[in-house]
Amino acid sequence: MNMLPSASDANATLVVSLRPSGDHAAMRRAAGACGLRVAALSPWKIMVSDTAPTRAALRAACGAQIVIVTSPAAARAAARLTPLRPRRGQSWCAIGHGTAQALRRAGIARVEVPDRMDSEGLLALPGLREVRGTSVGLLTAPGGRDQIAPALRRRGAELLRADVYERVPLRLSTTMIARLRASPDPWLLPVSSGEALQRVLAQAPPDLARRLRDARVLAASARIAEIARACGCRDVRIAPGPAPRQLLAAAC
Repeated sequence: MNMLPSASDANATLVVSLRPSGDHAAMRRAAGACGLRVAALSPWKIMVSDTAPTRAALRAACGAQIVIVTSPAAARAAARLTPLRPRRGQSWCAIGHGTAQALRRAGIARVEVPDRMDSEGLLALPGLREVRGTSVGLLTAPGGRDQIAPALRRRGAELLRADVYERVPLRLSTTMIARLRASPDPWLLPVSSGEALQRVLAQAPPDLARRLRDARVLAASARIAEIARACGCRDVRIAPGPAPRQLLAAAC
């Protein structure tokens, strides 16, 4: 299994960030700590789903015995739609530390986070192994981490799903495409969403798509590494986790 690149990758000229529009700050901080620059190539933007059906689904999900939140965006969107308050005996689980931090800011003080911060790690939490007959709220968005809900249903959970935000597709910035074309290799391509990588490669002009496939991909998990290889990326390494500082750790 390929692991992270060596510290010599600090010679990379550019980090290409596939985060949603307006959500590149953490990647810029992590890259800046390594002396690297960031080019923001967003395939979508985040939009809160502020509708009556979504609010009703959210109230039901927040009343479950266990509540799972799949991203910082989901935590922030849910908090915008309704005050988040833990109930007696209720458990809250987050996909990673960033999501847990967003939940704590919103009022959920006790949040369980897996050591392995991805869907597989979340589903391995002790409290989610035996959930037959248990109500489980899932605060998420359409697409994305689509293996969590089916796995919980197979385990017999009563799933209460609330899609609290949506990813609105964007056309790739022509200004950023021109900047990337003018930027020399090598590039680092941190990937925490396989869907984001697929969307960017589908939209990118052929010459840019080829250079992105030639970049060193730093995948947040083995599953995302498989997606990257299926997309034609040849140099794929697996990072310790999905946070920007984890994805770029070896480049420092």
